[in-house]
Amino acid sequence: MGGCGAPTQLEGQRMHQHRLRRVVHAVVSAAVCASTAITVLAQTPADNTKVNSQDRAKGEVTADQQKENAGDRDIASKIRKSLVSDKTLSTYAHNVKVIAQDGQVTLKGPVRSDDEKQAVEAKAAAVVGAAHVTNEISVAPAPAKPAKQ
Repeated sequence: MGGCGAPTQLEGQRMHQHRLRRVVHAVVSAAVCASTAITVLAQTPADNTKVNSQDRAKGEVTADQQKENAGDRDIASKIRKSLVSDKTLSTYAHNVKVIAQDGQVTLKGPVRSDDEKQAVEAKAAAVVGAAHVTNEISVAPAPAKPAKQ
């Protein structure tokens, strides 16, 4: 091997192969990231604007009423992590409002099916117990796709 001088032909080939591997790795990584981003963007965005207007009624529990004590924040965080980590749930279910007040949890928002409604409630109950969960989730099935002609 060459000492302090110019690289030998073998060292030059190795450096070239190393650079080439790094470039290929970067291109593959970029392609994977791009395809993931396209998939995420292609999903129908959850729109619960109508449900949000219902929350404006007097006496309705809303997210801004959640207590800022550590216990309630911890409860809401655990439930939210459980929902988001379940990739079988729809974007709607991932976006259900989780409101914790003095250990009592209220769930609000639309989901795609009764099964999802039950799954979200079960995840909340696993954290605080079923007696401490108020389920105000509605079912808003996916819109029917037009038939091909």
